[in-house]
Order: sequence, then structure tokens, then C-alpha cells
Amino acid sequence: MLTVQDLTKHYGPRIALADVSFSLEPGEFFGLLGPNGAGKTTFMSLVAGLRPADAGEIFFNGERFSPERIEQRAQLGYVPQDLALYVDLTAEENLRLFGQLYGLSGALLRERVAEGLRAAQLEKRRAEQVRKFSGGMRRRLNLVAAVMHHPKLLLCDEPTVGVDPQSRNAIFEFVEKLHAAGTTVVYSTHYMEEATRLCSRIGILDHGKLLAIGTLDELLAELPFTEQIRIARNDATSPHEAIFQQFGQVSTGDDAYILQPRAGLHLSEFFAAMERVDVPYRHLTVTRPSLENVFLHRTGKSLRDG
Repeated sequence: MLTVQDLTKHYGPRIALADVSFSLEPGEFFGLLGPNGAGKTTFMSLVAGLRPADAGEIFFNGERFSPERIEQRAQLGYVPQDLALYVDLTAEENLRLFGQLYGLSGALLRERVAEGLRAAQLEKRRAEQVRKFSGGMRRRLNLVAAVMHHPKLLLCDEPTVGVDPQSRNAIFEFVEKLHAAGTTVVYSTHYMEEATRLCSRIGILDHGKLLAIGTLDELLAELPFTEQIRIARNDATSPHEAIFQQFGQVSTGDDAYILQPRAGLHLSEFFAAMERVDVPYRHLTVTRPSLENVFLHRTGKSLRDG
């Protein structure tokens, strides 16, 4: 469906993308995970044909992508991070306008407008100007406007930024429904939980470089540990912090110690040591590593550090 080869973009001396390469099969839900400034929006704008690459190539459906080929761009849907709506128009007028730009008319246009209003949960607000809408309502409308033509490939550039939990969940459900119907989705985010919930494969982007790519299980397999141990931080455990450090790398939070066991450690060794110093099991929790651990392992920093 989509292949990018050595995609590179500079803004003056700053490198926004550096030799990014990967391919997507039809029907994938691909997540592009990275902090603000990682190059996610630049990548989306290059694939959408809004900006030229300095180097590299893009292939869509096996053919070299060209922004001048309208028939190619007509198969793409793009949800930009900056809202692309006309605030002086109503919700219905916005959808009708975008539908007409995609070549829809007559009964099909009316059907798609009604479909979009239902999906955005704005049927009762269809005649109101967009300027009166909340941020979440605008985000939902922004999303459905991008898919009026039922694209084969949907590019979503951080579509949930600044929205309330209800709108975020509505956006998740709508994108998941599109994906279930066969749409290939590229979804950029800096939220770990979004990538974990939505994406069948994830690429980690930082400072314009694609550092890792794979399913969540494949990315987790790169870690030098397979479990974490969360140790409640209280009077019963704090005197034994030095002992915890004998079993791996320990980070300290406000209410817990997080132990990443060293390679080859049998957890029974750790629990036997806790018994010897009378640390009750109720203060210990073994958990699976997360996508955040992968990002930290690859970049050396927390995702929200930027």
C-alpha cells in the first residue's frame, strides 16, 4: 500500500527526517510514535504531497507517488494536526464542501454528509457554525471531513491533541471502524496508550530518525528484561533499597521502586531475598514491560521529555 525509501527533509540546517524507510501492507494500522518535534508531521505532509522531500521516494500501490497525480491523491485522506475547517460554516456545510472537493454530488454526497454527522456525533448541531464548537467537536468533525471520499489510506496526525476523554474515545472508535472496514491507517501520536491500543505495528521516531519498527511484541523482545517488579515505597521496603539494586536497575518514583531485573535473573532469587528481609509479598507486583520502556531503551529518555 505504501513504501517510503530513504525519505529525507531539511528545514535550513535542521534535519526533520533522515533516511526514513519502511513499507505498509494493505489493511495495516501503523503507529508513528515520537515526541513533539520528532518529525511526525513532516512525514505526514510529505506522504500527503503537501511538501516536497529533499531526498528519497514514496510509492503508493506499487507506483511512484506524485502530488501532481490527482487520481493518487484522491485515494488518500489526511487529518492534519492543525484543524482544517471553515469556522464560519456550519458542520453540515463543511462536510458538503469537502465532499464536493472530493468529487461527490447528488444522493451520494447527501448520504456521506449524513454518515459523517452521525460518526462525529453532531447530527443535532449540524446547522451551527463551527466557531461555536468545543475543541473535541471540532476534532471529530476534522476527522470525518477527511474521509468523505472513503480513502484507501488515511493519514492521522495526532488527531486527539487537546480533546476531552469522551471525544478521544469517539475518535478511537471511528478510526478503528474505518480500519475494520479495510482502510490502511498511519497514525502519529506521542501518547503511548494510543499506540498500544490502536496499532498493529509501531515505528519509533526521534530527531527525524526511525529508531525501531515492529509489532508491540517484537519491540518488547528487544528489551534486555522481560518483566518489571514494582515495589511499593513505604516503611517496610525503603530500608532495603540497596538490596533491590543487587537484582537489576532500580528507578525511584513517589510511591514505588521500579526494578528492571538483570538479564538471566530468576525471579525466585529476588522473592527469596525479600522473604529473608521480611518484605511482604503484598508490596510486590510483577508487570510486563511497556512501550514506554522500549522508547526509553531506544532513546535514553522518557517520551514526554521530548
